[in-house]
Amino acid sequence: MPNRLLDALVGDAELAALFSDEAEISGILAFEKALAQAEADSGVISDAAASAIAAACDGFKPDYAALETGIARDGVVVPELVRQLREAVGSGHGKSVHFGATSQDAIDTSLVLRLAKAMTIIEDRLAALGRSLQDLTSRFGSLSRMGHTRMQQALPITVAAKIGNWAEPLQRQLRALEGMRRNLLVIQLGGAVGMREAFGDKADAVARRLAGHLDLGFATPWHTQRDLLVDFASVLSLITGATGKIGADVALLSQNEVEAITLAGGGGSSAMPHKSNPVKAEVLVTLARFNAGQVGTLHQALVHEYERSGSAWTLEWMVLPQMVIATGAALRLANELVGQITFDARA
Repeated sequence: MPNRLLDALVGDAELAALFSDEAEISGILAFEKALAQAEADSGVISDAAASAIAAACDGFKPDYAALETGIARDGVVVPELVRQLREAVGSGHGKSVHFGATSQDAIDTSLVLRLAKAMTIIEDRLAALGRSLQDLTSRFGSLSRMGHTRMQQALPITVAAKIGNWAEPLQRQLRALEGMRRNLLVIQLGGAVGMREAFGDKADAVARRLAGHLDLGFATPWHTQRDLLVDFASVLSLITGATGKIGADVALLSQNEVEAITLAGGGGSSAMPHKSNPVKAEVLVTLARFNAGQVGTLHQALVHEYERSGSAWTLEWMVLPQMVIATGAALRLANELVGQITFDARA
């Protein structure tokens, strides 16, 4: 269950909302509506059936208690959801709901629709962080501070050089995210065993029209091909690793014994009123280590047995949303932290 207190420290409400039950169901309904429209466009089902399905999807209110029972029984929410949706459409066109698709098509496409929104949020925050670091450089970059190697004093370096070491990896990860949109943000439509067998010679036509209705890319079925999702997660871990580096440096630079920077807005202590703890910097390190561990777990979800896997797929559901939320939290905190940093003019 959600932990409101912990979420206030390490969570991100905007990104967490994309992985709520309501957001997942909304994405599945968008898939079912678009699928019906694509099938009607291709002559697979009637226009009347597509209209009835669209109307039912637009006004659909799921029975969540029944969905909970269904997912506990079936291992996936779609069978019970489709049953409810067919009932809402009515006997005249209910059989056309979800025609030719499988549960994974609906869930994966729902995920991709939500990842598209998540990527935009993450890219915007990365860009904002880049601007904040650039502003920090323009204000303090010409100053000098003692450099450290292996935790020992080494030679002086400019503040610009230090901030550059923070900023450049983030710029690379922003470009990496932008570059993976074309291949990652695509439909899933494979049917029972990834052959689109129910559509016959209209299979590609239905899939292309589905992609068009959802504003996603066309793709061949990728039920067991999870490498692009893991690539995405790897970039998330690199992002939090880069913000974790910022956090580690800031925590060290703000130590009383070092005092290389002044950090505004630190956290208080229940026992020592004089303290100002670098909470945001510390949490950035925590989130970096969290995502580093999670991305290794997600690599385990690459191993699918035969044409579909329940176990690998379920593992993915548990891990990927947490990584997206952690990345959003890290970028939000890093933007706030950079705004609290001052390098004074002393050597």
